[in-house]
Amino acid sequence: MSRVLVIDDDAKIRRLIRRSLERINLVVDEAENGEQGLRQFVAEPADLVICDINMPEKNGLETIIHLRRSAPLLPILAISGGISVYGMDYLPDAATFGAAWTLRKPFSVADVQGVVMSILAKPKLPPNEGKKDRRIG
Repeated sequence: MSRVLVIDDDAKIRRLIRRSLERINLVVDEAENGEQGLRQFVAEPADLVICDINMPEKNGLETIIHLRRSAPLLPILAISGGISVYGMDYLPDAATFGAAWTLRKPFSVADVQGVVMSILAKPKLPPNEGKKDRRIG
């Protein structure tokens, strides 16, 4: 069974993602910020990390950089609603720093399930290999 780590400071988003992924028989761990997420990943490595961009402690871009250095083949899905909240779109930056897929908030349960199933079904490739634009939404 595949393990997914969800890193997001919004408890409602973490809960939505966890419940939607548990429905498709995935094991889901949660972390509320980048620092906690990195500790969780070391303690219990995941097959996929879903990482929000705008978070306290260690933001998503920093977290993605650290994850990419320690696990070069780890699939990382960056999520953000920053453009609607802060007026800034950090998802392209997330892709630059190592997130192979991006998903813009708000998203549906079906969006999350579909993207995650697609990611987990693919062989692990180094970032930026294969398709160049894997942005969803």
